[in-house]
Amino acid sequence: MFSVSIVVSALRCLLSYVVFPIATPALGLATGVGPAIGIPIGVLALVFDVVGIRRFWVNDHRWRWPMTGVYAAVMVLVSVLLVGDIVHLAR
Repeated sequence: MFSVSIVVSALRCLLSYVVFPIATPALGLATGVGPAIGIPIGVLALVFDVVGIRRFWVNDHRWRWPMTGVYAAVMVLVSVLLVGDIVHLAR
């Protein structure tokens, strides 16, 4: 579950900062769809992060505190990006 949530978060960042703002306009495709795609991916990433944290705690894993810190850091970054996407769409 850890790897899935981190991959989803990384995918969200890759799409938001590389594919949609740089690659697709260069090809003349999908301009301005970054936030519309970033919001559902960001929400999905946060859900996977919460599920991942829960699995560490339910299994009483010895690395639960360090992994909770990693997850929390990723969740803060994804949340900031999510708020940015929502503000961008609201304008």
